[in-house]
Amino acid sequence: MPDVFVNYRTGDTEHAAATIAGALSTRFGKDRIFRASSSIPPGAAFDAELIHGVRRSGVLLALIGPRWAGHPALQRAEDWVRLEIQEAFLCDIRVVPVLIGRKTERPAKTDLPPSLARLADCQTLRYDTQNNENDLKHIGDALTTLVPELAKADREAKAEPRPSTAQNTMGGVESGTAVQTGTVGGNVTSVNGPTHGPVHIGPSNRSVHQSGDGANYSEGSIENIRQSFGRSSKDKDDDQ
Repeated sequence: MPDVFVNYRTGDTEHAAATIAGALSTRFGKDRIFRASSSIPPGAAFDAELIHGVRRSGVLLALIGPRWAGHPALQRAEDWVRLEIQEAFLCDIRVVPVLIGRKTERPAKTDLPPSLARLADCQTLRYDTQNNENDLKHIGDALTTLVPELAKADREAKAEPRPSTAQNTMGGVESGTAVQTGTVGGNVTSVNGPTHGPVHIGPSNRSVHQSGDGANYSEGSIENIRQSFGRSSKDKDDDQ
């Protein structure tokens, strides 16, 4: 069952229709998006499939290009672009005009046949090829708020990484610097390193202990800390 019906006119918005339907299919699944040229199977009754597709949808996207309102076919009762929008209004299905291009304006009621006059009052979305990625995402995001089933099927939302705390334990570091960022979920220990780690950023719920020649650092609850000093640099120089 499709959730989104893409209404468009060949010769005006078919390229935008293919792009929008393709992006929505990738995000929500191909079976949830209806576009006549790709959704009607071979041999099926074209007229019946179109009306059935509209009636089963949760929202109809009416793609409106710069020549849409002035196209002579729109004034004919048998025009399929007009019939699909009329059917959506009759079935109380939400109709969302999508203005194609940066300069396309919302159609005025005086430019529409009486049966489509309501279209002039509908809030619009916009798709501009120069803002392709952002506009496609905005259209998809808007649809998830209008059709609950799409929110459940949203692959983009499922792919977003979820924040998590770091859970690392580093022990026996003989050289180099130990670095832990975020909430520390384990012990961090740096032993006998020429550099003076660890570096800890964020709240700690574990112990941190650094020891080496001439230095000892501890954080948290640590017992039985011993300090030992190796030979000084002066002693080493005297041996040379």
